[in-house]
Amino acid sequence: MAVGRARKWVSAALTSAALVGGLLAAPATAGADADFYLPPSPLPTGGPGDVLRSAPSDLAIRVPTAEGIFPAQGTRLLYRSNDAKGAPNAVGGTYLEPSVPWNGPGDRPLVALAVGTHGQGDQCAPSKNLGGLVAYTPPLDLFTEYELISINAMLLRGIAVVVTDYDGLGTPGHHTYVNRPAQAHAVLDAARAALNLPGTSVTPDSPVGLFGYSQGGGATGAAAELAPTYAPELNLKGAYVGAPPADLVATLKQIDGTLLTGAIGYSINGLAHAYPEIGDEVDAEINDRGREMLAAVANQCVPETIARYGFQRTSDYTRTGEPLDVVLGRLPQVQKILAEQKIGTMTPAVPVLLQHGTQDDTVPYGQGRELALDWCGQGATVQFSPNPTPPVLPGFMVNHLVPMIAGMPESVAYLEARFLDEAAPSNCGAF
Repeated sequence: MAVGRARKWVSAALTSAALVGGLLAAPATAGADADFYLPPSPLPTGGPGDVLRSAPSDLAIRVPTAEGIFPAQGTRLLYRSNDAKGAPNAVGGTYLEPSVPWNGPGDRPLVALAVGTHGQGDQCAPSKNLGGLVAYTPPLDLFTEYELISINAMLLRGIAVVVTDYDGLGTPGHHTYVNRPAQAHAVLDAARAALNLPGTSVTPDSPVGLFGYSQGGGATGAAAELAPTYAPELNLKGAYVGAPPADLVATLKQIDGTLLTGAIGYSINGLAHAYPEIGDEVDAEINDRGREMLAAVANQCVPETIARYGFQRTSDYTRTGEPLDVVLGRLPQVQKILAEQKIGTMTPAVPVLLQHGTQDDTVPYGQGRELALDWCGQGATVQFSPNPTPPVLPGFMVNHLVPMIAGMPESVAYLEARFLDEAAPSNCGAF
Protein backbone atom coordinates (compact mmCIF):
# COMPACT_ATOMS: atom_id res chain seq x y z
CA MET A 1 0.00 0.00 0.00
CA ALA A 2 2.75 2.45 0.97
CA VAL A 3 4.75 1.62 -2.16
CA GLY A 4 1.67 2.16 -4.29
CA ARG A 5 1.07 5.55 -2.72
CA ALA A 6 4.70 6.47 -3.25
CA ARG A 7 4.43 5.61 -6.95
CA LYS A 8 1.25 7.66 -7.22
CA TRP A 9 3.08 10.54 -5.52
CA VAL A 10 5.98 10.40 -7.98
CA SER A 11 3.57 10.44 -10.91
CA ALA A 12 1.56 13.30 -9.41
CA ALA A 13 4.68 15.27 -8.51
CA LEU A 14 6.11 14.94 -12.02
CA THR A 15 2.83 16.01 -13.59
CA SER A 16 2.53 18.85 -11.10
CA ALA A 17 6.05 19.99 -11.92
CA ALA A 18 5.17 19.92 -15.60
CA LEU A 19 2.12 22.07 -14.95
CA VAL A 20 4.13 24.55 -12.92
CA GLY A 21 6.81 24.56 -15.58
CA GLY A 22 4.12 25.23 -18.14
CA LEU A 23 3.05 28.23 -16.15
CA LEU A 24 6.37 29.83 -16.93
CA ALA A 25 5.31 30.08 -20.54
CA ALA A 26 1.70 31.01 -19.89
CA PRO A 27 0.43 34.54 -20.28
CA ALA A 28 -1.09 36.06 -17.16
CA THR A 29 -4.86 36.37 -17.29
CA ALA A 30 -6.69 39.63 -16.71
CA GLY A 31 -7.15 40.79 -13.14
CA ALA A 32 -10.30 39.83 -11.29
CA ASP A 33 -13.19 42.28 -11.30
CA ALA A 34 -12.85 44.40 -8.15
CA ASP A 35 -16.64 44.61 -7.77
CA PHE A 36 -16.76 40.86 -7.20
CA TYR A 37 -15.05 41.34 -3.83
CA LEU A 38 -17.41 44.06 -2.56
CA PRO A 39 -19.84 42.27 -0.21
CA PRO A 40 -23.56 42.95 -0.39
CA SER A 41 -24.53 45.57 2.16
CA PRO A 42 -26.10 44.56 4.38
CA LEU A 43 -25.09 40.90 4.21
CA PRO A 44 -28.12 38.71 3.50
CA THR A 45 -29.47 36.59 6.30
CA GLY A 46 -28.05 33.10 6.43
CA GLY A 47 -25.18 31.24 7.95
CA PRO A 48 -21.43 30.70 7.65
CA GLY A 49 -20.47 29.05 4.37
CA ASP A 50 -23.34 30.52 2.37
CA VAL A 51 -22.19 31.39 -1.16
CA LEU A 52 -22.84 35.09 -1.73
CA ARG A 53 -21.43 35.24 -5.25
CA SER A 54 -19.63 32.97 -7.72
CA ALA A 55 -18.01 33.21 -11.14
CA PRO A 56 -15.83 31.01 -13.39
CA SER A 57 -12.12 31.13 -12.58
CA ASP A 58 -9.67 29.42 -14.91
CA LEU A 59 -6.25 28.19 -13.93
CA ALA A 60 -3.40 29.62 -15.98
CA ILE A 61 -2.70 26.25 -17.60
CA ARG A 62 -5.77 24.27 -18.59
CA VAL A 63 -6.50 21.65 -21.21
CA PRO A 64 -10.03 20.73 -22.38
CA THR A 65 -10.61 16.97 -22.19
CA ALA A 66 -13.57 14.60 -22.42
CA GLU A 67 -13.68 14.56 -18.61
CA GLY A 68 -13.61 18.34 -18.27
CA ILE A 69 -10.96 21.03 -17.98
CA PHE A 70 -7.63 19.47 -16.92
CA PRO A 71 -6.50 19.63 -14.16
CA ALA A 72 -9.58 21.44 -12.81
CA GLN A 73 -12.35 23.88 -13.51
CA GLY A 74 -12.22 26.77 -11.07
CA THR A 75 -15.01 28.80 -9.52
CA ARG A 76 -14.28 32.06 -7.75
CA LEU A 77 -16.30 32.48 -4.56
CA LEU A 78 -17.45 35.17 -2.19
CA TYR A 79 -18.81 33.40 0.87
CA ARG A 80 -20.12 34.26 4.28
CA SER A 81 -17.93 33.70 7.32
CA ASN A 82 -17.29 35.28 10.72
CA ASP A 83 -14.50 37.64 11.72
CA ALA A 84 -12.22 37.43 14.75
CA LYS A 85 -14.98 38.59 17.09
CA GLY A 86 -17.69 36.42 15.57
CA ALA A 87 -19.40 39.11 13.49
CA PRO A 88 -20.58 38.09 10.00
CA ASN A 89 -18.23 39.00 7.15
CA ALA A 90 -17.55 38.06 3.54
CA VAL A 91 -14.43 36.17 2.41
CA GLY A 92 -13.15 35.38 -1.08
CA GLY A 93 -11.92 32.01 -2.27
CA THR A 94 -11.70 29.53 -5.14
CA TYR A 95 -13.19 26.08 -5.59
CA LEU A 96 -11.37 23.71 -7.96
CA GLU A 97 -13.27 20.76 -9.46
CA PRO A 98 -10.82 18.08 -10.65
CA SER A 99 -11.16 16.39 -14.02
CA VAL A 100 -9.34 13.35 -12.61
CA PRO A 101 -11.74 10.84 -11.00
CA TRP A 102 -11.53 9.91 -7.33
CA ASN A 103 -10.62 6.22 -7.23
CA GLY A 104 -11.10 5.73 -3.50
CA PRO A 105 -14.23 4.61 -1.68
CA GLY A 106 -17.20 6.91 -1.19
CA ASP A 107 -17.71 10.47 -2.32
CA ARG A 108 -14.96 12.63 -3.75
CA PRO A 109 -12.96 14.18 -0.90
CA LEU A 110 -12.41 17.89 -0.42
CA VAL A 111 -9.31 19.64 0.91
CA ALA A 112 -9.61 23.14 2.37
CA LEU A 113 -6.20 24.59 1.59
CA ALA A 114 -4.89 27.52 3.63
CA VAL A 115 -2.09 29.39 1.86
CA GLY A 116 1.19 30.57 3.31
CA THR A 117 2.05 34.25 3.63
CA HIS A 118 1.04 36.17 0.50
CA GLY A 119 1.05 39.73 1.83
CA GLN A 120 -1.56 42.24 2.93
CA GLY A 121 -2.51 44.04 -0.26
CA ASP A 122 -5.78 43.02 -1.90
CA GLN A 123 -3.88 42.14 -5.07
CA CYS A 124 -2.21 39.26 -3.16
CA ALA A 125 -5.44 37.26 -2.72
CA PRO A 126 -5.05 33.70 -4.06
CA SER A 127 -8.28 33.93 -6.04
CA LYS A 128 -6.75 36.83 -7.99
CA ASN A 129 -3.54 34.94 -8.78
CA LEU A 130 -4.54 31.39 -9.71
CA GLY A 131 -5.39 32.40 -13.27
CA GLY A 132 -2.00 33.80 -14.28
CA LEU A 133 1.69 33.37 -13.80
CA VAL A 134 2.68 36.77 -12.47
CA ALA A 135 0.79 39.71 -11.02
CA TYR A 136 2.73 42.96 -11.21
CA THR A 137 1.94 46.21 -9.42
CA PRO A 138 4.60 48.91 -9.96
CA PRO A 139 7.21 49.51 -8.82
CA LEU A 140 8.27 46.33 -6.99
CA ASP A 141 5.18 44.20 -6.32
CA LEU A 142 5.75 41.06 -8.38
CA PHE A 143 3.82 38.02 -7.17
CA THR A 144 3.25 34.45 -8.32
CA GLU A 145 0.94 31.84 -6.79
CA TYR A 146 3.43 29.37 -5.34
CA GLU A 147 0.70 27.24 -3.76
CA LEU A 148 -0.12 25.83 -7.21
CA ILE A 149 2.38 23.05 -6.47
CA SER A 150 0.41 21.70 -3.51
CA ILE A 151 -2.94 22.46 -5.15
CA ASN A 152 -2.01 20.41 -8.23
CA ALA A 153 -0.73 17.56 -6.06
CA MET A 154 -4.29 17.23 -4.71
CA LEU A 155 -6.12 17.73 -7.99
CA LEU A 156 -4.06 15.08 -9.75
CA ARG A 157 -5.23 12.53 -7.16
CA GLY A 158 -8.88 13.35 -7.80
CA ILE A 159 -9.22 15.43 -4.62
CA ALA A 160 -11.28 18.62 -4.89
CA VAL A 161 -9.68 21.74 -3.44
CA VAL A 162 -11.07 24.95 -2.02
CA VAL A 163 -8.64 27.80 -1.30
CA THR A 164 -9.59 30.60 1.06
CA ASP A 165 -8.37 34.16 0.57
CA TYR A 166 -8.67 34.77 4.34
CA ASP A 167 -10.44 37.66 6.05
CA GLY A 168 -9.72 41.02 4.39
CA LEU A 169 -7.43 39.74 1.61
CA GLY A 170 -9.15 40.95 -1.56
CA THR A 171 -12.22 42.09 0.35
CA PRO A 172 -12.53 45.46 2.15
CA GLY A 173 -10.47 46.08 5.30
CA HIS A 174 -7.03 44.94 6.41
CA HIS A 175 -6.17 41.29 6.03
CA THR A 176 -6.18 39.99 9.62
CA TYR A 177 -2.88 38.18 9.15
CA VAL A 178 -2.20 35.20 11.50
CA ASN A 179 -5.34 35.92 13.50
CA ARG A 180 -6.35 32.60 15.07
CA PRO A 181 -10.19 32.74 15.04
CA ALA A 182 -10.52 34.73 11.80
CA GLN A 183 -8.31 32.30 9.88
CA ALA A 184 -9.97 29.23 11.37
CA HIS A 185 -13.41 30.54 10.45
CA ALA A 186 -12.30 31.38 6.89
CA VAL A 187 -10.86 27.89 6.34
CA LEU A 188 -13.84 25.97 7.74
CA ASP A 189 -16.36 28.21 5.99
CA ALA A 190 -14.50 27.74 2.70
CA ALA A 191 -15.17 24.01 3.04
CA ARG A 192 -18.81 24.75 3.80
CA ALA A 193 -19.04 27.06 0.78
CA ALA A 194 -17.56 24.40 -1.53
CA LEU A 195 -20.09 21.86 -0.28
CA ASN A 196 -22.90 24.40 -0.78
CA LEU A 197 -21.82 25.29 -4.32
CA PRO A 198 -24.21 23.74 -6.87
CA GLY A 199 -23.01 21.64 -9.80
CA THR A 200 -19.94 20.07 -8.15
CA SER A 201 -19.02 16.45 -7.47
CA VAL A 202 -18.58 16.94 -3.72
CA THR A 203 -21.49 16.23 -1.40
CA PRO A 204 -22.40 16.93 2.24
CA ASP A 205 -20.97 13.45 2.99
CA SER A 206 -17.63 14.11 1.28
CA PRO A 207 -14.65 13.56 3.57
CA VAL A 208 -12.87 16.85 4.29
CA GLY A 209 -9.21 17.48 5.04
CA LEU A 210 -7.29 20.61 6.05
CA PHE A 211 -3.92 21.46 4.49
CA GLY A 212 -1.62 24.38 5.24
CA TYR A 213 1.99 25.40 5.75
CA SER A 214 3.44 28.44 7.59
CA GLN A 215 0.62 30.98 7.86
CA GLY A 216 -1.51 28.21 6.40
CA GLY A 217 -0.28 25.79 9.04
CA GLY A 218 -1.40 28.17 11.76
CA ALA A 219 -4.76 28.52 10.03
CA THR A 220 -5.32 24.76 9.70
CA GLY A 221 -4.12 24.16 13.25
CA ALA A 222 -6.61 26.73 14.54
CA ALA A 223 -9.34 25.30 12.29
CA ALA A 224 -8.71 21.76 13.57
CA GLU A 225 -9.12 23.03 17.13
CA LEU A 226 -12.29 25.02 16.45
CA ALA A 227 -14.00 22.54 14.12
CA PRO A 228 -15.79 20.50 16.82
CA THR A 229 -17.68 23.56 18.04
CA TYR A 230 -17.67 25.83 14.97
CA ALA A 231 -18.33 23.37 12.13
CA PRO A 232 -19.34 20.02 13.68
CA GLU A 233 -21.33 18.96 10.62
CA LEU A 234 -18.23 18.73 8.40
CA ASN A 235 -17.07 15.17 7.74
CA LEU A 236 -13.56 16.17 8.79
CA LYS A 237 -11.02 13.33 8.53
CA GLY A 238 -7.64 14.91 9.25
CA ALA A 239 -5.41 17.95 9.12
CA TYR A 240 -1.93 18.76 7.88
CA VAL A 241 -0.32 21.51 9.97
CA GLY A 242 3.05 22.59 8.57
CA ALA A 243 5.45 24.93 10.44
CA PRO A 244 2.63 26.68 12.32
CA PRO A 245 3.21 30.09 13.93
CA ALA A 246 1.41 28.88 17.05
CA ASP A 247 3.04 31.51 19.27
CA LEU A 248 3.12 34.94 17.62
CA VAL A 249 5.57 36.47 20.09
CA ALA A 250 8.12 33.69 19.49
CA THR A 251 7.69 34.11 15.72
CA LEU A 252 8.11 37.89 15.98
CA LYS A 253 11.43 37.45 17.78
CA GLN A 254 12.60 34.93 15.18
CA ILE A 255 11.90 37.00 12.07
CA ASP A 256 13.03 40.37 13.43
CA GLY A 257 16.08 41.35 11.38
CA THR A 258 15.56 38.66 8.72
CA LEU A 259 14.34 38.71 5.14
CA LEU A 260 10.77 38.69 6.47
CA THR A 261 10.93 41.56 8.99
CA GLY A 262 8.17 43.41 7.14
CA ALA A 263 5.68 40.61 7.86
CA ILE A 264 5.65 41.88 11.43
CA GLY A 265 3.90 44.91 9.96
CA TYR A 266 1.21 42.65 8.52
CA SER A 267 0.63 41.25 12.02
CA ILE A 268 0.41 44.67 13.70
CA ASN A 269 -1.96 45.99 11.03
CA GLY A 270 -4.15 42.91 11.24
CA LEU A 271 -4.35 42.89 15.01
CA ALA A 272 -5.14 46.61 15.18
CA HIS A 273 -7.88 46.14 12.57
CA ALA A 274 -9.45 43.17 14.35
CA TYR A 275 -9.07 44.67 17.81
CA PRO A 276 -9.34 48.49 17.55
CA GLU A 277 -9.03 48.75 21.32
CA ILE A 278 -5.25 48.21 21.07
CA GLY A 279 -4.71 50.82 18.33
CA ASP A 280 -3.86 53.77 20.56
CA GLU A 281 -1.67 51.65 22.83
CA VAL A 282 0.45 50.47 19.88
CA ASP A 283 0.53 53.81 18.08
CA ALA A 284 1.97 55.52 21.16
CA GLU A 285 5.03 53.25 20.96
CA ILE A 286 5.69 53.53 17.19
CA ASN A 287 7.80 56.29 15.66
CA ASP A 288 7.20 57.98 12.31
CA ARG A 289 9.37 55.47 10.47
CA GLY A 290 7.31 52.67 11.99
CA ARG A 291 4.05 54.31 10.93
CA GLU A 292 5.42 54.68 7.42
CA MET A 293 6.31 50.98 7.34
CA LEU A 294 2.88 49.90 8.60
CA ALA A 295 1.10 52.03 5.99
CA ALA A 296 3.31 50.71 3.19
CA VAL A 297 3.10 46.96 3.90
CA ALA A 298 -0.69 47.17 4.16
CA ASN A 299 -0.76 47.39 0.35
CA GLN A 300 2.08 45.03 -0.52
CA CYS A 301 2.63 41.38 -1.41
CA VAL A 302 5.55 39.48 0.09
CA PRO A 303 8.15 40.15 -2.65
CA GLU A 304 7.87 43.93 -2.35
CA THR A 305 7.83 43.77 1.45
CA ILE A 306 11.04 41.72 1.35
CA ALA A 307 12.65 44.11 -1.11
CA ARG A 308 11.81 47.19 0.96
CA TYR A 309 12.08 45.95 4.54
CA GLY A 310 14.18 42.79 4.50
CA PHE A 311 16.87 42.61 7.23
CA GLN A 312 15.66 45.79 8.93
CA ARG A 313 15.04 45.65 12.68
CA THR A 314 11.91 46.61 14.57
CA SER A 315 14.01 48.66 17.01
CA ASP A 316 14.21 51.21 14.17
CA TYR A 317 10.41 51.57 14.25
CA THR A 318 9.79 52.09 17.97
CA ARG A 319 9.78 55.29 19.99
CA THR A 320 12.30 53.94 22.53
CA GLY A 321 14.59 52.10 20.10
CA GLU A 322 13.73 48.77 21.74
CA PRO A 323 12.79 45.66 19.72
CA LEU A 324 9.07 45.39 19.16
CA ASP A 325 8.69 42.21 21.22
CA VAL A 326 10.08 44.08 24.25
CA VAL A 327 7.73 47.01 23.68
CA LEU A 328 4.66 44.82 23.23
CA GLY A 329 5.59 42.92 26.38
CA ARG A 330 4.66 45.90 28.54
CA LEU A 331 1.33 46.68 26.83
CA PRO A 332 -1.41 44.89 28.80
CA GLN A 333 -4.15 44.94 26.17
CA VAL A 334 -1.77 43.76 23.46
CA GLN A 335 -0.53 40.93 25.69
CA LYS A 336 -4.12 39.81 26.26
CA ILE A 337 -4.85 39.76 22.54
CA LEU A 338 -1.60 37.94 21.74
CA ALA A 339 -2.39 35.29 24.35
CA GLU A 340 -5.75 34.73 22.68
CA GLN A 341 -3.96 33.97 19.39
CA LYS A 342 -2.00 31.02 20.81
CA ILE A 343 -2.77 27.71 19.15
CA GLY A 344 -2.71 24.59 21.31
CA THR A 345 -5.21 25.45 24.03
CA MET A 346 -7.97 23.26 22.51
CA THR A 347 -8.01 19.67 21.29
CA PRO A 348 -8.40 18.68 17.61
CA ALA A 349 -10.98 15.94 17.23
CA VAL A 350 -9.31 14.56 14.09
CA PRO A 351 -5.82 13.15 13.47
CA VAL A 352 -3.12 15.71 12.73
CA LEU A 353 0.21 15.52 10.90
CA LEU A 354 2.46 18.29 12.22
CA GLN A 355 5.68 18.91 10.28
CA HIS A 356 8.42 21.37 11.23
CA GLY A 357 12.00 21.93 10.11
CA THR A 358 14.48 21.63 12.96
CA GLN A 359 16.47 24.59 11.58
CA ASP A 360 13.48 26.73 10.55
CA ASP A 361 14.70 30.33 10.38
CA THR A 362 11.22 31.87 10.17
CA VAL A 363 8.86 29.97 12.48
CA PRO A 364 10.80 28.56 15.46
CA TYR A 365 10.97 24.76 15.53
CA GLY A 366 10.41 24.75 19.29
CA GLN A 367 6.89 26.10 19.05
CA GLY A 368 5.92 23.44 16.50
CA ARG A 369 7.18 20.73 18.82
CA GLU A 370 5.45 22.38 21.78
CA LEU A 371 2.17 22.46 19.87
CA ALA A 372 2.48 18.73 19.11
CA LEU A 373 3.18 18.04 22.80
CA ASP A 374 0.22 20.19 23.87
CA TRP A 375 -2.14 18.31 21.58
CA CYS A 376 -0.72 14.94 22.60
CA GLY A 377 -1.20 15.88 26.24
CA GLN A 378 -4.87 16.60 25.52
CA GLY A 379 -5.37 13.16 23.97
CA ALA A 380 -5.27 14.10 20.28
CA THR A 381 -3.88 11.76 17.62
CA VAL A 382 -0.71 13.50 16.41
CA GLN A 383 2.09 12.45 14.09
CA PHE A 384 4.98 14.85 14.64
CA SER A 385 7.47 14.87 11.77
CA PRO A 386 10.65 16.98 12.17
CA ASN A 387 12.69 17.81 9.08
CA PRO A 388 16.43 17.88 9.87
CA THR A 389 17.54 19.93 6.86
CA PRO A 390 20.91 21.49 7.81
CA PRO A 391 20.99 25.29 8.21
CA VAL A 392 21.52 27.16 4.93
CA LEU A 393 21.81 30.98 4.77
CA PRO A 394 20.07 31.69 8.11
CA GLY A 395 17.62 34.57 7.87
CA PHE A 396 16.95 34.02 4.15
CA MET A 397 13.96 31.69 4.73
CA VAL A 398 15.71 28.76 3.01
CA ASN A 399 15.22 26.54 6.04
CA HIS A 400 11.58 27.51 6.16
CA LEU A 401 10.83 26.88 2.49
CA VAL A 402 12.82 23.70 1.84
CA PRO A 403 10.92 21.61 4.44
CA MET A 404 7.63 22.69 2.83
CA ILE A 405 8.64 21.09 -0.48
CA ALA A 406 10.48 18.17 1.10
CA GLY A 407 7.50 17.35 3.31
CA MET A 408 4.89 17.39 0.56
CA PRO A 409 4.98 13.65 -0.27
CA GLU A 410 4.26 12.83 3.37
CA SER A 411 1.62 15.52 3.85
CA VAL A 412 -0.40 14.71 0.73
CA ALA A 413 -0.18 10.95 1.33
CA TYR A 414 -1.24 11.51 4.96
CA LEU A 415 -4.51 13.18 3.97
CA GLU A 416 -5.17 10.64 1.22
CA ALA A 417 -4.77 7.84 3.77
CA ARG A 418 -7.34 9.54 6.02
CA PHE A 419 -9.77 9.68 3.10
CA LEU A 420 -9.20 5.94 2.59
CA ASP A 421 -10.07 5.37 6.27
CA GLU A 422 -6.66 3.93 7.09
CA ALA A 423 -5.62 3.98 10.75
CA ALA A 424 -3.91 7.26 11.60
CA PRO A 425 -0.33 7.03 12.93
CA SER A 426 0.63 8.72 16.18
CA ASN A 427 4.07 9.11 17.77
CA CYS A 428 2.89 10.92 20.91
CA GLY A 429 5.31 10.12 23.68
CA ALA A 430 8.16 9.42 21.28
CA PHE A 431 9.52 12.90 20.60
